Amino acid sequence: MVKAVLTDIEGTTSSIAFVTDTLFPYARARLAGWIAAHADEAAPILKDVPGDPVETLTRWIDEDRKETALKTLQGLIWAEGYADGTLKGHVYPDAAEALRRWHAEGIGLYVYSSGSVAAQKLIFGYSNAGDLTPLFSGYFDTTSGPKKEAASYRRIAADIGLSVQDILFLSDSVAEIDAAREAGLKTCLVDRETGAGDVASFAEIVL
Repeated sequence: MVKAVLTDIEGTTSSIAFVTDTLFPYARARLAGWIAAHADEAAPILKDVPGDPVETLTRWIDEDRKETALKTLQGLIWAEGYADGTLKGHVYPDAAEALRRWHAEGIGLYVYSSGSVAAQKLIFGYSNAGDLTPLFSGYFDTTSGPKKEAASYRRIAADIGLSVQDILFLSDSVAEIDAAREAGLKTCLVDRETGAGDVASFAEIVL
C-alpha cells in the first residue's frame, strides 16, 4: 500500500519546455539587475560562486547546472515574475487532477526536484491549475542530495517518516528512477513524449 507519493516536476508534473523556454530565459535576462538591486540578500548566496558571479551563473544557466546557489537565485527572481502575473506555472491537467484525488484519499504528497524548494512552491502556488500548494506535505531539493544517488532517497524517506517501500517516486528520468529503486522506493517512470515509460500520464497511475 502506497502511503506517500514523491514526485519530480520537470517532464513529470510539468512541461520541460516551460522551464527551458520560459523560466530559464526569464531569470537569465534579469540576473545581473537583480543581483545589483539586492546586493545584501545576494551576498551570502554568492559567496561560493567562483569568478565573476554574473558570468558564472549565466554559464550555469546555459549548462543547466544543478548548483544550489543558482537554483536559489533563480527562485528569488521567478518569485517576482509570479507575483506580478508575468509568470504562470505549468502543470499538466492529468497531474493536477491526480494530485487532488490522491490528497483527498489521504495519500501524502511530496516534491523532489533539482529546483529550489522556493521555486517548487512558486510553480505549484501560481499554477495554471490554481494554487496546488495545500496538497503537498513537504518539498525536497538538492540540499537533500543528488537525484541520481540512492542515499538521497533514503534520506528523504527518513525525513518524511515512512519506510522506503511505502513511498512511490514519479519521474521522467531513468537514472533517477534507478536510484530511487535502489534505495527501496516503489517507482513509476513517466514518459509523456514517447510512451516508452511505465505510464504516459498520471491518469494511468494506480496506487
